[in-house]
Amino acid sequence: MRAVVQRVTRAAVRVGGETVGQVGGGLLVLLGVGSDDAEADAAYLADKVAHLRVFGDEQGKLNRSVLEAGGSVLAVSQFTLYGDARKGRRPGFDRAANPETARGLFQSFVAGLRRLGLPVETGRFQAAMEVELVNDGPVTILLDSRRAF
Repeated sequence: MRAVVQRVTRAAVRVGGETVGQVGGGLLVLLGVGSDDAEADAAYLADKVAHLRVFGDEQGKLNRSVLEAGGSVLAVSQFTLYGDARKGRRPGFDRAANPETARGLFQSFVAGLRRLGLPVETGRFQAAMEVELVNDGPVTILLDSRRAF
């Protein structure tokens, strides 16, 4: 699984002009599911995101997690994180999971965050979404359950 984690002051996702998910301060997580991902990947990334220290403490150092900061998470499924554009100009998506597998693992990721005590909003799976955010910092972290960056 791959995740783009952005610290935000606010974020929202809309489908057909309707807001389907929104958060105030917290994290926006764009999550891609790969064809070889499993439940362990969803659990790993949920724990990593919940405890990622990207919020400032009293001295302004990034020492607090979204849990400690009292924030929430907007999770949006994004298969294009598995786009491979190394050859040609059009990305291929062969390494992205099929929709049924991706939906289940995305839901497992969200459930994992909720079990850890985080309020979580989501986009709408397989919909054309508009994501709006105000990146705080900006702070953007790339995570992958299979390798380090």
